[in-house]
Amino acid sequence: MGAATACFLARDHGVAATVLERDPTYARASSALSASSIRQQFSTPINIALSRASFHFYNRIGDELEVDGQRPDIGLSERGYLYLADARGAALLRTNHALKRVHHVAVDLLDAAALNARYAWLETSDIALGSLGLAGEGWFDGWSVLQAFRCKAIACGARFETADACALELDGARVHAVRCRDGTRFTAQHVVLAAGAWSAELLSPLGIDLPVRARKRDVFVFETPTALPRCPLVIDPSGVWFRPEGTHFICGAPPRGDDIDDAPLEAIDHGLFEQVIWPALARRVHAFEALRVTSAWAGYYEMNVFDQNGLVGQWPGIDGLQLACGFSGHGMQHAPAVGRAMASLIATGQWGPLDLSVLAPERVMRGERLLERNVI
Repeated sequence: MGAATACFLARDHGVAATVLERDPTYARASSALSASSIRQQFSTPINIALSRASFHFYNRIGDELEVDGQRPDIGLSERGYLYLADARGAALLRTNHALKRVHHVAVDLLDAAALNARYAWLETSDIALGSLGLAGEGWFDGWSVLQAFRCKAIACGARFETADACALELDGARVHAVRCRDGTRFTAQHVVLAAGAWSAELLSPLGIDLPVRARKRDVFVFETPTALPRCPLVIDPSGVWFRPEGTHFICGAPPRGDDIDDAPLEAIDHGLFEQVIWPALARRVHAFEALRVTSAWAGYYEMNVFDQNGLVGQWPGIDGLQLACGFSGHGMQHAPAVGRAMASLIATGQWGPLDLSVLAPERVMRGERLLERNVI
């Protein structure tokens, strides 16, 4: 979000922003550790619009972010998402399908027979319905996206500084500067808080309890001798998901038990795979009875525990303090659309081309939830 906002500020508005990065290797950054998938199958119109605009950008990223003849290639694969529902979840899938059709999302609702006809490798004896995205969904190389935004931003005049921001300084009711742990200060007319899972701790000294928490998600890489033709990203009724990744597959599931804020990324729950994920994979795809885990990693969701949607725009009562955080696992896919809209708001005072006012942080103050139900 920070790199995208800086890129569009510099490229589209001639505003040279400074981006503060505490770790230029991005070893713990959610952008670098994301599974980097994009879908239009959301339960809120704003997220559908953000995905549509962002997918269009990603499809043109070579043209959009070319630098000195170098065109970024993010390996965008338009293979779709397949949500599966048993009898208990069929009604919700139909409700969500109706919303998608209203907003012209290319999606098919398939019964078990239709699913078997399309995917012979899929076990559907307990499946009532499947929702398959036909266009504008898939996955990409998130690291390449991050680097493309960063390189384009720098080429257009933005600066990236290695600095560990620890506090915001106010001049009355306006943000004035960012103070770093080594004592360095960066004065600013606008500050965009895009610190992901670490955003809340920067506002806490101001007496603000930002409802953004770190939620660790484990991702497992496995290989299997059997190919799955035309395999999309599949979300099982159990919450387990999987998709192809080159010659391998990656998969994950909601964590067992209660989430722990800021759990160490090194503490991968291998029992989650053995006890939850593998049994679900083997039930859904019989070929997955024979598989081998080759690696695993973990990254943080910047979970907005208030309503699982992004917080975008000015924080009420503090002029110049803009937020772009709390995207709850769908930030990487929405970075182009959010970054462009944020840049327009800062440079012109108006949203553009998408109006993201529905995501304004004011809704937290008012207690008005914009609940996103499709969080994987």
